[in-house]
Amino acid sequence: MRGTRRGVGSGATGDTLPGMRTRTALSLAALALAGLGAGTACSSSGTADAAATTAPTLEAASAATVVAPGVPAAELAKEQGRTVIDVRTPEEYAEGHVVDAENLNLQDPSFAANIAALDPDTTYVVYCRSGNRSATAAAQMRAIGLDVVDGGALTDMADAGWPTS
Repeated sequence: MRGTRRGVGSGATGDTLPGMRTRTALSLAALALAGLGAGTACSSSGTADAAATTAPTLEAASAATVVAPGVPAAELAKEQGRTVIDVRTPEEYAEGHVVDAENLNLQDPSFAANIAALDPDTTYVVYCRSGNRSATAAAQMRAIGLDVVDGGALTDMADAGWPTS
């Protein structure tokens, strides 16, 4: 039925959150690159078995810092012991965050200076409330040469096993 399908990729305007199409396009590009890098097919069933069969793809992708945002990236980041950056506002951070996460507010005018001061030899994972700001922050961090993956939303990080407070 024409015009009744809603959501990402439907072609309808105004039916997605701001930035969702860009994030989806980036996610698809990351998945394509991850598949090319590992030379294996990926399952999208979302089961634990699917995660186990895609683990080599995620590991291969991590070498190039290309991992699908969200739970897959958060799980890989946890395995790798990455340093956690919360890019939400201090008020959001105070309401609950990943334990030991550093709060670098993306909306703060000093965000660029704050990420420039980070150790370039450390690996990072970033998250926010919904995944939009983390995608922006990860792109900015990669642009200055930092090794960072997009953990998506706080709920993605928690679902991947990161302790929260």
